[in-house]
Amino acid sequence: MAFLHAGGYIVEKTLNAGEVLKIDTGCVVAYTPTMQFDIEFVKGVKNFLFGGEGLFFARLQGPGKVWIQSLPISRLAGRIVAYGTYKRKEEGSVLGGLGNLFDGKE
Repeated sequence: MAFLHAGGYIVEKTLNAGEVLKIDTGCVVAYTPTMQFDIEFVKGVKNFLFGGEGLFFARLQGPGKVWIQSLPISRLAGRIVAYGTYKRKEEGSVLGGLGNLFDGKE
């Protein structure tokens, strides 16, 4: 018996023999032993600069099942920090949420 922790939506995907899935390394939760797992460098300057996934991705090849999470804990933590460091106008303001209409943040 094993217990796993994952965030967001969990998707179970079945890969056929030879079928390949390339995904952000942080999104892989688990996979069956029949899967081949490898880490690959993201190719191309455009992918590196604008892909948002980092320098590496996971390459899984079937046959087998893989479970994927939509929100890895590292991304969740980053979003919480980003939200917590921004002072929103409705906090303690008499105007409440209307203050955001004037500062361009909403």
